Amino acid sequence: MGETVTINTVLPAKPEIIYQIWLNSRQHSDFTGSPATIDDSEGGEFTAWNGYISGRNQILVPGQRIVQSWRTTDFPDDSPDSELELLLESFTGGTVFTLIHRNLPEDQIEDYRNGWEEHYLLPLKEYLEDYLDAENLH
Repeated sequence: MGETVTINTVLPAKPEIIYQIWLNSRQHSDFTGSPATIDDSEGGEFTAWNGYISGRNQILVPGQRIVQSWRTTDFPDDSPDSELELLLESFTGGTVFTLIHRNLPEDQIEDYRNGWEEHYLLPLKEYLEDYLDAENLH
């Protein structure tokens, strides 16, 4: 354990919108296409991808930062939870989104890097574009 994935991207929405969507059970489920249950309070538990991912909200700074303990059913039983940190920084036309995923199993690092890109960031960008169109928030 101990590997880190860091991904930076620009998302086409304000930080407050991304923060809200990430911590909302229905919207998280909608953009990933898989069931999520999220208690959006500090200390609250969450599951995503129909229970494949689980954890707890450790630090929540509305519109700026989310830190969660995080694990999947693929983690070895004796391994500690990883830590997921999301940083949201306002930028002209959207948000600079930084995902830092620490303490991952060494042999799974590329799977998680690809998983974040394919199953979270690309679908989130598409969801945000549709959401902004529907809400007239451009």
